[in-house]
Amino acid sequence: MANDEFLEDDIDDQKTVEYIKNALPQELKEKYDDDTLYYILDVINDYFTTSGVLDQEPDKDGFIDIDNDRIVEYIIKEAKHDKIGSFPADEIILIVQAEADYVDSLG
Repeated sequence: MANDEFLEDDIDDQKTVEYIKNALPQELKEKYDDDTLYYILDVINDYFTTSGVLDQEPDKDGFIDIDNDRIVEYIIKEAKHDKIGSFPADEIILIVQAEADYVDSLG
């Protein structure tokens, strides 16, 4: 991957984190700092690349069924394993939904 591709990925991640922060309730904005949100984004990307979910055939409308609860479980498990923290599912789902909304907004 060329340096400019890394830079584009960083800018995309930065925009995604800003979108997520704007979508979260105030108390979660204070709890989840940028580093934690970048970590969660990395874990979401890891989930998509390792789970096989992207290998599914799209339905007749071109959509792939994505189970946000599985993504949340994966993030919680990885965060504990990586000693990042213990996060409640009801908070992580808001981050996962905000990330998905951002991706959807890109068209």
